Amino acid sequence: MKHVLILIARAWQLGPSRILPPTCRYSPSCSQYAIEALGKYGAIKGGWLALKRLLRCQPWGGCGHDPVP
Repeated sequence: MKHVLILIARAWQLGPSRILPPTCRYSPSCSQYAIEALGKYGAIKGGWLALKRLLRCQPWGGCGHDPVP
């Protein structure tokens, strides 16, 4: 399952992310954060961390450097 989720994040990086204008509020980007979290913690905890990060990525959320814990 972890590999499938990483593949989805990589597909986002190679597809729509290259066409759309850059709007990342955090460093690393949400897709890179998801790949790192999934690689470090696996599908369940890494997926949860990635989901929380995506939910924070909105106009009223934070910004700046936010590494995987």
